Amino acid sequence: MRVFIVHAHPEPKSFNGAMTREAVQTLTAAGHEVMVSDRYAMGFNPVSDRRNFVTVKDADYYRQQSEEAYAAAHDGFAPDIQAEMGKLFWCDALILQFPLWWFSLPAMLKGWVDRVFASGGRIYGGGKWYDRGVFAGKRAMYSLTIGGPPPIYSEHGLNGPIAGILFPINHGILYFTGFTVIEPFLVHAPRMSDAERATHLSRYHQRVLALATAPAITYPKLADYDEKFVLRGGLSRPAER
Repeated sequence: MRVFIVHAHPEPKSFNGAMTREAVQTLTAAGHEVMVSDRYAMGFNPVSDRRNFVTVKDADYYRQQSEEAYAAAHDGFAPDIQAEMGKLFWCDALILQFPLWWFSLPAMLKGWVDRVFASGGRIYGGGKWYDRGVFAGKRAMYSLTIGGPPPIYSEHGLNGPIAGILFPINHGILYFTGFTVIEPFLVHAPRMSDAERATHLSRYHQRVLALATAPAITYPKLADYDEKFVLRGGLSRPAER
C-alpha cells in the first residue's frame, strides 16, 4: 500500500509529531511505501490566490474556480500545488495528522485543502463528487489531538458531539472528493503522562497497520438522493460516532 501523510503541526516534538513518526515507522516496517508532506517544515504557503497558477484566464477579475478549471485544462497549476496533487493520485490511502484548533483544521492545513483540492475536474467538478469522485477506491483517515476530555464533546457536553464538529471534514472534504472515509483516530489530550502517550501510540500502531480494513463511515450514495439532492423516501443518513 502507498500511504500519503499530510502533517500539520508546528512543533516536531509534539504528540502529533510522535504520531506521524509512529505511522511512518510502522508502515515502512510492514513493507508499505510512505510519503510525508510536513506543511510547516516545507514552508508551504496556505494562502490561496493567483499564485496557485502559472496560467491566467481572466487578468481583470479573479474567480478561483474559473482559474482552477482553466489551469486543469492547460496544465497551469503552480509547481507546489502540482506536486501535492501528484501525491494524492499516487497514494492508496491518505492520513491527515493535525490538532483540532477552533473546532476545525489548522489554517495551514485548511489552506492546503483550499489550494490543492481544485475544481475543474482535476480534484472535483464535472460530476466528479462523492461516490463518483476522483478518489473513489482510495481510503482516507485523519488522526487528531483534541484539547478537551471526551465528556465535553458528547451529546450533552458543552461543545456538542465530536461527530458533528468533524462532519465537514469527513463528508465535506474527504467523501466529497471520493475517498472512503475511515473512522477518525482521536486522542483527547489536555494532559498526558508518558504511560498514556505510550498507550495511544500503541493504539495508533495497530490502526495504521489496519488502514486497508479499518471500519469506514457509511454515507448515502448520490443515487440515494432525488433531483433536489434530498434523500429519497425511507432512507436516512447513518449517525456518525
